[in-house]
Amino acid sequence: MVPPVSLPAEVVEWFTTAEHWRGDFGVPHRLTEHALMSFAALAAAIVIGLPVGIWLGHRGRGGAVAINLANVGRAVPSLAILALTQQAIGLSGWPGFGARPAFVALVALAVPPLVTNAYVGMREVDRDVVEAARGMGMTGTELLRRVELPIALPLIMAGVRTAAVQVVATATLAAVTAWGGLGRFIVDGFGQQDNAQIVAGALLVGLMALVTELTLARVQRAVVSEGLRAEKIRVDEALAAA
Repeated sequence: MVPPVSLPAEVVEWFTTAEHWRGDFGVPHRLTEHALMSFAALAAAIVIGLPVGIWLGHRGRGGAVAINLANVGRAVPSLAILALTQQAIGLSGWPGFGARPAFVALVALAVPPLVTNAYVGMREVDRDVVEAARGMGMTGTELLRRVELPIALPLIMAGVRTAAVQVVATATLAAVTAWGGLGRFIVDGFGQQDNAQIVAGALLVGLMALVTELTLARVQRAVVSEGLRAEKIRVDEALAAA
């Protein structure tokens, strides 16, 4: 009697099967689809969310309302947004069917942390520093560009990192509306009762999310000054000790 093959062995076999690495149904193609969808959704959310959060933080008005409205997106499940959007604009046979509902759901998911972190980062800029800059004759635009934004950048970048990881992890839902991406391996695996394919798809998504987090962490270190990073570490340590 041949002993059953364990799931880890099946997953290894799945990854080492050549046909899973070529063609429109292979890992490279699905990975490219996933990356493009995630990048497009994150870019759109940045264009929508960051200017709102930065401007409200700079003005110091309407922030509570904006943050509460943005956080509605956190309360509504992405799958619900996906289903509603599919009924509204994802008509079968139209170009982009499947991609559009997923895109809207991912943008809605990414906007809240971008708005919140941008607003909080701007409001946490030391008011003494702001008043000193005004005393030097800086205009509102100069104050925003040369003082507030550089100081708020660590929190703004933290919001971008959070949004990016959430988008990459949730972009698997695009497969539910008949689009591509790494989620296809999970959805097709359930349909075919192929546990190895399900696990392989989940591992690929997890790995992509991890790479996204590490890459943006390096970007954050590159764009944030050493002094601001050191200050953030001191604040985090003080909060942890409190």
